[in-house]
Amino acid sequence: MKRPFLPTPATSLRQRMIEDMTLRGFQDKTQRGYIRIVSAFAGFLGRSPETATSEDVQAYQLHLSQKGVPTAAMNSRIAALRFLFTMTLDRPDLSRRLVRVFQPRKLPSVLSPDEVGALLAATTCLKHRAMLSVAYGSGLRAGEVAALKVGHIDSQRMVIRVERGKGGRYRNAMLSDDLLTLLRTWWREGRSKGV
Repeated sequence: MKRPFLPTPATSLRQRMIEDMTLRGFQDKTQRGYIRIVSAFAGFLGRSPETATSEDVQAYQLHLSQKGVPTAAMNSRIAALRFLFTMTLDRPDLSRRLVRVFQPRKLPSVLSPDEVGALLAATTCLKHRAMLSVAYGSGLRAGEVAALKVGHIDSQRMVIRVERGKGGRYRNAMLSDDLLTLLRTWWREGRSKGV
């Protein structure tokens, strides 16, 4: 069950920021993260972020950099502070002082067709082979594969309907003929076993 985001105690700034995030449809997890980041910034300042100056913003980023905060975490902090300064405090001058850290993109490791074949051949259960095949062949995440239902497979359009994937989004993934055959085989076997 999803619990509502109710931080305590709520200062007026915190309450305004929560209302701004709620109006923009931010998820509870994002709201908690942003509030945590702004609280850490306030702790660094020793006073309310409403009184921050451009020197404070620069000193905070330098502090995080010297602490060795990873690039992704640094950019998350920047996003939260930008939201605070731009939307809640209406201080775009401070928002412009925040500098995103460049993060080089790494190409993911892609298995060769032989390696994929060896991986699938290593499975002893048809269910596991079907799950791995869907994940690799259609590009679904593990949670998306686990949430699949029979109704999500559209053999007419040859797509898999992914409901509430990453970020709560809906999308379609491609379905190959071989994968459809494998899924039908698994469905028949599971049904014969009463699964």
